[in-house]
Amino acid sequence: MTARGQRATDEKGGRGPAAGDPAPRRDAAAPPAADTAAPRGVPEPRRQNGPIATETVRSAAERRRRIPRWAVKTLSPITLVALWQAASATGALPAETLAAPSVVLATAADLAATGELQEAVLTSLGRVLAGLAIGITTAVVLATLSGLFRLGEDIIDAPVQMLRTVPTIGLIPLLIIWFGIGEEPKIALIALTVTFPLYMNIYGGIRNVDSALIEAARTLGVGWFGAIRHIVLPGAMPGALVGLRFALGSAWLALVFGETINATSGIGYLMNNAREFFQTDVIVVCLALYALLGLIADFIVRLLERVLLAWRPAFSGT
Repeated sequence: MTARGQRATDEKGGRGPAAGDPAPRRDAAAPPAADTAAPRGVPEPRRQNGPIATETVRSAAERRRRIPRWAVKTLSPITLVALWQAASATGALPAETLAAPSVVLATAADLAATGELQEAVLTSLGRVLAGLAIGITTAVVLATLSGLFRLGEDIIDAPVQMLRTVPTIGLIPLLIIWFGIGEEPKIALIALTVTFPLYMNIYGGIRNVDSALIEAARTLGVGWFGAIRHIVLPGAMPGALVGLRFALGSAWLALVFGETINATSGIGYLMNNAREFFQTDVIVVCLALYALLGLIADFIVRLLERVLLAWRPAFSGT
């Protein structure tokens, strides 16, 4: 019997292929065709031969960003000035109570033309800068000593906390007795007003640094100055900048009171003279100057925050 006949006989008898026989050749089965028909009662989707049109879904915050932020920020002040002008024009706001914005602008232009406005701004700015220099230096030194050393905290923090609760405006009589009626009491008042909020924020920033980071630095062999530079200083910087913003706002507030101490120049001097003659337009010009200078100072601190805190991702609103 031939091999082919023997194989056929074995297959009929139910015996599998013998050892050494080649495996039977099987044709690869084609995969079953997918049933693409839509269920009964459901319309088939329309097929497009061209590119599929897509639509980008944007959140409400992204849609609001189409309007520039500077436009949104300037809208409310412009609206308030427009309402102020309308109330003055209709007589609802008498000129004796508050001058109209157009009158205020004309008065500011007249003061600038005579040079009186520029002189007052420079004088007041010099006082604020002098007080800031003294106050910032004092606050940084005291907060650093009390924040880094327990002995410094025991010696410095308690007196500073007691003086902080005393209204600085109530110190004006003492400052006049100590320093006279010249520039010294004005600068001292500004320096005291700046020192306390800046001290509190720097001290709090130093003490809020994670102690585990300090221990990790010591474990890695980082020295004391290295830990201060790379851990404590960056950790305290956000609080220090917040304190600087508060200090700048307090400085301009203290300047208003300081320039009532026998001042012969400055923005406060102009405002006091205008009060004697009921010149509401000059008073509003002086108040606008205070607000503008404070806004510029706050803008400078915000720029410092962007530069010095660029390493820290922060939430910027939705």
